[in-house]
Amino acid sequence: MSETTLADSVLFEPLKIGSLELKNRIVMAPMTRNMAPEGVPNEKNAAYYQRRAEGDVGLILTEGTVIDRPASRNEQHIPFVYGEAAMGGWRTVVDAVHAASGRIGPQLWHVGAMPGQSGWEPAQSPESPSGLMAPDAPRGVAMTDADIADAIAAFARSAADSKAAGFDVVEIHGAHGYLIDEFFWDKTNQRADAWGGASLVERSRFAVEVVKAVRQAVGDDFPVILRLSQWKQQDYTVKLAPTPDDMAAWLTPLADAGVDIFHCSQRRYWEPEFVDIDGEDGLNFAGWAKKLTGKATISVGSVGLNNDVMSTFSGESAGVAAIDKLLSRMDKGEFDLIAVGRALISDPHWVQKVKEGRFSDLIPFEPSQLGELN
Repeated sequence: MSETTLADSVLFEPLKIGSLELKNRIVMAPMTRNMAPEGVPNEKNAAYYQRRAEGDVGLILTEGTVIDRPASRNEQHIPFVYGEAAMGGWRTVVDAVHAASGRIGPQLWHVGAMPGQSGWEPAQSPESPSGLMAPDAPRGVAMTDADIADAIAAFARSAADSKAAGFDVVEIHGAHGYLIDEFFWDKTNQRADAWGGASLVERSRFAVEVVKAVRQAVGDDFPVILRLSQWKQQDYTVKLAPTPDDMAAWLTPLADAGVDIFHCSQRRYWEPEFVDIDGEDGLNFAGWAKKLTGKATISVGSVGLNNDVMSTFSGESAGVAAIDKLLSRMDKGEFDLIAVGRALISDPHWVQKVKEGRFSDLIPFEPSQLGELN
């Protein structure tokens, strides 16, 4: 990794998708901070996101923000994306980011049956497709048809409220073993009704209906992102779509429902999605999603660091890593945007330093940095 400027690289080319205009291709990945007291963002949250905008992040995606459903959160201070108090707090955040010439969108989230890290429990029982948090691991209750309909409506209300609050885009969290992903996965969706089924396409009905409802709520030109993953927190080895044909069958209805951008989460962005098809240098998840749907894609997974995000939960630090592979893949047009996670927690000026080739000035990630909004 040489100490030369990257200002002329594809990383710093502008991009326009619908009403969203970005100055570069770098996205701040959503990362749970759990520091919005009683769900209401405050000045500290605003300053945290503003610093990243001042550091030239092209698009900021907030941590997961929970919709208006019982037990949609699994930690006490995850921010809400509903209600007058929370939306007032978000308007402060949006104004701060816009003042720094940044762009920002919330990640709309329901955690399903997944517990949090702290041991805090909501007053209501967790809800999920079949009352399972993992294979043969009951937790909470199975959702009724009425619960499902209300959850879909809650996603749509939060999207509409987010647009009204001035956000530039919305992202729907459909990955990592949370509610939408629990519908995708046959091990946690064992329903025998229209919300289940033997095929991934059948089990995708809930996600399709959420996307349709969000699209209707925000209009045609307002960008909608959907975050997906093959892997789950419950099982890193899962592949919902083991072949390109399976992936096309999964993603095409979601694209048709209104997704503008697929945010494709891998633990390591450089790993090929189908090694047996195109070898070790093959397309990653985001590359295949773009190829199969024609939609823009965001890739994510351990960008700029030398270990993956799940190591954070065991208290591991992460050193700075080269981004040569990233530049090579983006030069080829494999995907359109790259999301950076922990590197932007440790260093709000990561983007500026990379742009200027100041790699030796990058700050490594330490788990202790998760304890404050710096």
